[in-house]
Amino acid sequence: MSSLRPLSLLETRVLGVLAEKQRTVPDSYPLTLNSIVAGCNQKTSRQPILEATDAEVQAAVDSLKALSLVTETSGGRAFRYAHNIDGVLRIPSQSIALLTVLMLRGPQTPGELRIACDRMHNFADISSVEAFLDELAARPAGSLVVKLPRLPGARESRWTHLLSGTPAEEAPSPPGHAALTAGAEVSLGEVAALKAHVAQLEAELARMKTLVARICSELGMSEAS
Repeated sequence: MSSLRPLSLLETRVLGVLAEKQRTVPDSYPLTLNSIVAGCNQKTSRQPILEATDAEVQAAVDSLKALSLVTETSGGRAFRYAHNIDGVLRIPSQSIALLTVLMLRGPQTPGELRIACDRMHNFADISSVEAFLDELAARPAGSLVVKLPRLPGARESRWTHLLSGTPAEEAPSPPGHAALTAGAEVSLGEVAALKAHVAQLEAELARMKTLVARICSELGMSEAS
């Protein structure tokens, strides 16, 4: 990428939150520290899920300010912060939207990017997304994205940002994973959500069993009957 030092996960999350909220909630932008923290720890549209503290987010904001990627304004009762991605990286708004999604959600296919970018920029088709990705990858000042090797069973290759340096090589898929991804690519967030849903159903089932047992006991009936 460019001469910019590699950013940490939290730094890219902060930068992504600022870029996202500029487009999706312009009336609240620039953001206060509390709003940035909430955006960083958001449970939806984020991968991975974080639980960053106010102090950690403030430190990330300060380090991004030192890189000129974030600007600070005062007024009212709290400082407010805005991103300066366009000023530092010199890329168009369409490319900023793509980078924003990659910073917030991790590697994505062009099709996933088009859907996820909808509130920030409405790409006409997938080929338009791919054109901007190719442009970011071939950027003279340094590549900002890279296409990852296609995973076994996956129909499309995913892209990732390079703001945090060269991505680590992904581990080979376990046996049987190809059959799962052949129909659709499942993110870690989706798996976590599914596990949480299963746990909720199991807890509900346990409560129902307890209730049935109590009713049977009060009526002098056995559960089997």
